Amino acid sequence: MTGRVLCGYMPDRRGKDALALAALFARVAGAELVLANVHPPAWPVPNQGAVDLEWRQFLVERSEEALAHARGLLESWGAPPARTIVHAGRGSGRGLAEVAEREGADLVIIGPAPGGPRTRIAVGSTADQLLHGAPVPVLLAPKGYASAPPESFSRITLTYRRRSADRVACRVAARAAARLDLPLRVVHVLVRTTRFFGATAGFDAEEPVLRAAREAAEQDLAALSAGLPGAVTTEILQGDDVAAALASTRWEPGEIMVCGSSGAGPLRRVFLGDMSMKLVRNAPCPVMVLPRTLIQE
Repeated sequence: MTGRVLCGYMPDRRGKDALALAALFARVAGAELVLANVHPPAWPVPNQGAVDLEWRQFLVERSEEALAHARGLLESWGAPPARTIVHAGRGSGRGLAEVAEREGADLVIIGPAPGGPRTRIAVGSTADQLLHGAPVPVLLAPKGYASAPPESFSRITLTYRRRSADRVACRVAARAAARLDLPLRVVHVLVRTTRFFGATAGFDAEEPVLRAAREAAEQDLAALSAGLPGAVTTEILQGDDVAAALASTRWEPGEIMVCGSSGAGPLRRVFLGDMSMKLVRNAPCPVMVLPRTLIQE
């Protein structure tokens, strides 16, 4: 699927989760793995004195120590060695986007932000910066992924929401599934609105609307799957909210969820809308977000 995988690594649990996912992805895809640690830039002063040089050296040494720790983990896991990069940037997410563009990476992988429930993705400042500025797809690892990583990937699931960009994303996901030799599932998330109207109109009043939406989604998915290569399964996930809808189906070990970026985002960059952000935060597996460069008609 990809020739070069860039993993943003920090010497903590989130970094370990990202590293485990990146090592697995690079092995399955037959790609080169590059590890990057982004440190803050030294203060820009006209005349760099000894203190400034020592501070810059300290930052670089800390990054090198972190990457050495990552290489040790890869060795203990029996994974191939990776190339490492130390980069100074104003924000880890922005720095990773800069490295990805400079190195010609095809995919950027990061871990979850601190906090958040186990097996879910917490989106912090690094992910926020990266998702707004990455030139390539971003793959987010859930919390605790490194504690029991799968031996391989099992399926790609694409979330579809009746947008022209999502039709293009389906073709991108289908090509990725073919290259990784994985089955493709396309799901449509249908959320009830009973939390707004159920108390006054009752559940029955909403059923005709839901039924019509479901029938339209079924027609869309049938037409979509007919136009994609290979065997594609489709499913409608319904619930009172996004979390309930995603919990209504079975997620396989080794699954990857893919979602497209919002049409409201900056041109040629990833931007998550409200629905996409809810999908990311409630997904029980790694999530890949596609930038608009890949899903423009």
